[in-house]
Amino acid sequence: MYRDETKVIKIGDRVIGGGNPILIQSMTNTKTEDIESTVSQILRLEEAGCELVRSTVPTMEAAKAFAEIKKRIHIPLIADIHFDYRLAIAAIENGADKIRINPGNIGDKEKVKAVVDAAKERNIPIRVGVNSGSLEKDLLEKYGGVTAGGIVESALDKVHQIEDLGYDNIVISIKSSDVMMCVNAHELIAGKTVYPIHVGITEAGTVTTGNIKSAIGLGLILSKGIGDTVRVSLTGDPAEEIRSARTILRTLGLRKGGIELVSCPTCGRTQIDLIGLAEKAEKLASGYDLDIKLAVMGCVVNGPGEAKEADLGIAGGKGVGLLIKKGEIIKTLPEDKLLPALKEELDRLACKED
Repeated sequence: MYRDETKVIKIGDRVIGGGNPILIQSMTNTKTEDIESTVSQILRLEEAGCELVRSTVPTMEAAKAFAEIKKRIHIPLIADIHFDYRLAIAAIENGADKIRINPGNIGDKEKVKAVVDAAKERNIPIRVGVNSGSLEKDLLEKYGGVTAGGIVESALDKVHQIEDLGYDNIVISIKSSDVMMCVNAHELIAGKTVYPIHVGITEAGTVTTGNIKSAIGLGLILSKGIGDTVRVSLTGDPAEEIRSARTILRTLGLRKGGIELVSCPTCGRTQIDLIGLAEKAEKLASGYDLDIKLAVMGCVVNGPGEAKEADLGIAGGKGVGLLIKKGEIIKTLPEDKLLPALKEELDRLACKED
């Protein structure tokens, strides 16, 4: 089932599935019990563009913290639960907008039923999460190890457990750190379920390697019409996950808004600190909600031509810079005046948008 046809699910004040926009998710890495730190991080994630946030609930204190955290943030809050069904119920009672569980590690049927009943009472979605590292022994034996087919069978078995308890407010997540296995699993499950799918490459790695693996894996999955929410899982600042997810979605044409920056890779003609200039320009541009392409070029000879497809651009040479709009040079100015001139143009465009 592809994203235009998946079941519509409400998470807090947001909806996913049924062709609604793909939402960007991240996860806090603070101690959830530390309300101040958790709220501070979520507010920073919101500013970066996060639309759903998940926090771990390893203790009853963390579950109770949800009530206060919810009061101070502006996006839906999801509880990540492992092993103890009582924590899932407590998180729901304290305002969780969705819970993430693997029924296989929650316990017996009665414990799973208690969680489902609590979610049903408040109409809270349950995200059924299965990772390649959590496959049951019988599936490992059946498939001869961890496979895409085994991951899908495990996830659907958990879904059927919840359906059998009379509940279908469900989101599915199947993840693997093996990129192609993850892609294959999503292709398999898309034809077997009506529920929205949260996509991600689990344990992808550091900001550098994790971004590459996520861009390839998520790009392949999302481009096939699969996926209703997305997380780029990185070992680093969670705000990096949001920036990466936005770039992936924008590159695939699945999201508009936000400035797309293009810059040349440098060469022997470069006579300025192009790397530093591009980084500063990207940081400057991140503060504007404009749907434009910005080019940063390091050569005043080819810069205007290379930037002709951009809405706005700057190019630098030895001590001199160019401000370019739609491929036309509109101003020549000293190199150290490039960024202030760029900011002025961005401010002007932002005023027009308002």
